[in-house]
Amino acid sequence: MNEDRTRVLLILSREILDKARVIAGKATIALKLPVSLQIVLRALLEEGLKRDGQPVFLARVESQARAVRDRRVMARRAVAGARTNSRPGNSGRR
Repeated sequence: MNEDRTRVLLILSREILDKARVIAGKATIALKLPVSLQIVLRALLEEGLKRDGQPVFLARVESQARAVRDRRVMARRAVAGARTNSRPGNSGRR
């Protein structure tokens, strides 16, 4: 394994994490070796990076990028709305 490493925070849904845990369990049984969640995630990332030009991979990247953008837009709107409603003397009515 390469010793030039960097730490990364990765936020995943519980569903995806559970699927990766299942893969780790199945790999542990099949290989008769302990396979951790970290090993599975590292392997999945490496395999995904090999497919960077495939349309299915690019479509998945696009869907993830759009989901992140949509969440950020909604968060900005919520913050802006909270600021507007919290101004002194503003009852929210016109």
